[in-house]
Amino acid sequence: MASEKAKALAQQQKAERKAEKLRKKNSDDPRDWGRVRQIIEAYKRTSELDPQLKWWTLVAVAGPILLFVGIGVWLQPWWLWLITGLLVALVACLYVLTWRVKKANFKRYEGQAGSSEVAFQLLNKRKFTYEIGITATRQMDVVHRVLGAPGIVLVGEGNPSRTRALLATETKKHEQVAYGVPVTSVLVGKDQGQVSLDALQKHIEKLPKSLQPHQLTEVKQRLKALDAMRPKIPVPRGPMPSTKGINRAMRGR
Repeated sequence: MASEKAKALAQQQKAERKAEKLRKKNSDDPRDWGRVRQIIEAYKRTSELDPQLKWWTLVAVAGPILLFVGIGVWLQPWWLWLITGLLVALVACLYVLTWRVKKANFKRYEGQAGSSEVAFQLLNKRKFTYEIGITATRQMDVVHRVLGAPGIVLVGEGNPSRTRALLATETKKHEQVAYGVPVTSVLVGKDQGQVSLDALQKHIEKLPKSLQPHQLTEVKQRLKALDAMRPKIPVPRGPMPSTKGINRAMRGR
């Protein structure tokens, strides 16, 4: 009897593994994909917006191989240098793809409500947290919030005149609960005095540091009290392609 139960359990587990494998194979969620498929899909989607990707990839692959083969012909053994060239070409190819994926993401979402999340996703998760759409107007002028070592950073998107007024209002509200914590406002755009979407991540990370990690917990509690006083504003959001799979492949994980 025990043997029959063991066989039935084994068959059930086998069927479950097979079903899970089939689900992941047909899944549209990048988290279910293998490393190779993540890289292939990233290349396909990026090439749709970036026709130059194939040429950058060709240079990244051919350049190191030709260079190291040339060195190998001179120094010998050439096959050892060829292997080195292939490894360097692989790393260079992944680096180029990561760079072009980020650039294509900015191009794809620039000007859309909530597009700042593309830049926020690139921030160091251990040092920064962010909230999308803490407030907005009916015209979908939106203010987001980033919290980290620079303090509180309010990021506005939308019509410049309306968004500046919205940022000024939110700055006052946050200063009332921040108790000395710096509150910086940033307006996303390409005009003078604004920060472009592709430069937003670096702009935030380069702001002067004023808070230690242990101080962030207290600030978060104050911000929760502020947010509890108003309803959450829904911001249109869609799937944001990221370079997570590619970066993990580059690290060998």
